[in-house]
Amino acid sequence: MVRIRLRRTGSRNAPAYRVVVADARAPRDGRFIENLGHYNPLTDPAEVVIDKDRALYWLGVGAQPSETARSLLRQEGILQAFEEAKSRAHETPSE
Repeated sequence: MVRIRLRRTGSRNAPAYRVVVADARAPRDGRFIENLGHYNPLTDPAEVVIDKDRALYWLGVGAQPSETARSLLRQEGILQAFEEAKSRAHETPSE
């Protein structure tokens, strides 16, 4: 299974994270498939940068976000865009 999750970077007591697509069996800071963006919780407000097009692509092919990644995607409006695109694809055209 492919997951969208956080990969920890930064030094001790100063965490920063990268939002990555990785195999669920890979270690937290191990191999990943693609880097989607980054998240810095220490800034005020927290800095979140995620490539929306690539995130929508990975969600579309079945990648499952972790709980924290899901909240970041929701905060950026990416999950809402994915749900809207999915519902538009399932609508039947009226004749």
